[in-house]
Amino acid sequence: MTDMRELQKEQLNVKIYQTRPQMGKAAADEVSERINQLLEDKDYINIVFAAAPSQNEFLASLRDKDIDWSRINAFHMDEYVGLDRSAPQLFGNYLKDVLFSHVPFREVYYMNGDVDDLAGECERYADLMKKYPTDIVILGIGENTHLAFNDPHVAFFDDPEVVKIIDLDEKNRWQQVDPEDEICFDVIEEVPTHAITLTIPVLFNAAYAYAIAPGINKADAIYHTLKDDIQEKYPSTILRKHPHAVLYIDEDSASKLD
Repeated sequence: MTDMRELQKEQLNVKIYQTRPQMGKAAADEVSERINQLLEDKDYINIVFAAAPSQNEFLASLRDKDIDWSRINAFHMDEYVGLDRSAPQLFGNYLKDVLFSHVPFREVYYMNGDVDDLAGECERYADLMKKYPTDIVILGIGENTHLAFNDPHVAFFDDPEVVKIIDLDEKNRWQQVDPEDEICFDVIEEVPTHAITLTIPVLFNAAYAYAIAPGINKADAIYHTLKDDIQEKYPSTILRKHPHAVLYIDEDSASKLD
């Protein structure tokens, strides 16, 4: 039996596990159950995935589940601008390595930040979001409480855009620096200054939202997510208004809640 604590903040259900592997497995169990439930009534469903080391345990567990992947369209929620398409730091490449290449999705729709016409790329992906409304969104929460790349200075709860180009704040860029991690950057100068992102309303409008945010480096962000007023200064606070949202954290990321 997994030791788990549970709490509720407005509409957000929060589940706290002792370890990251326990958290990842539990999240994968519940997400796969939701996927199979939705597939009972739909020919196919649409899932948007976050890409970050915080998702490792969850995605490793999810790909082993008994799911009819051929009835799922996969998307990701953000991408760096200006990196070569082979760069391991690209979120599309990360998701391909840990999930997309392991299971037979119906379709995988990649963002491309290495194009001359970035406005056209935003429009292309926005059209996909409109054509394939999101059934499930899998979110991370940044150290600055961003959702996707909606950093506090560009996070608008009533954003009229679907997909947009944003400039990354300094805290976000530093979060991407880890010489020990092959999908991160060695030094801050290597981190792109701009990115493509789905906007807050697009993420929020998913029928079901599952946020996964383990690790001691996320403790401040989880504190703000659950303890501060719902506001754009802390974008992740909007999850507390979602009718079907679950936040999965571990004891490390929950360490400042008590």
